[in-house]
Amino acid sequence: MSFPTEAAAIRERMQHLYECWNQGDAQAYAACFTQDVDYVAFDGSHLQGRQANAESHQALFDGVLRGSTLEGDVKSLRFLAPDVALIHTEGVIKLRWQRTAPKGRRSIQTTVAVKREGVWFFTAFQNTRIQPPNAFARLMLRLMTPKRSAAR
Repeated sequence: MSFPTEAAAIRERMQHLYECWNQGDAQAYAACFTQDVDYVAFDGSHLQGRQANAESHQALFDGVLRGSTLEGDVKSLRFLAPDVALIHTEGVIKLRWQRTAPKGRRSIQTTVAVKREGVWFFTAFQNTRIQPPNAFARLMLRLMTPKRSAAR
């Protein structure tokens, strides 16, 4: 097995996923995932299975996300086994009336890919909006940071 070749195949599959989104084709989009996919959207909703994925995305493509485009980049890819890979991507959805995608809507995704019968499929997906810490998070970070003792 050539890991560079497999990594290229996974990146190609990810690009195909973006193209399916950009065409508004929910069935083709969902076909990039395994039948038993676990798919967690940016709002925390959890879809289980390819059919639920297709139905949910069809509603989005017919509604608020009609004509949207998905822009994304693979940030890291590592193999956990010859037929299992962990992928981190960053992406953003540009709505049909927007000239550019808003930076404040960028998200990071964690995806697990599995190779089945010679084809890479995505079997787990977690999408999280990238946002600066709010006041509570900043306070918690400050409280969790060990205090340095003053020089004596």
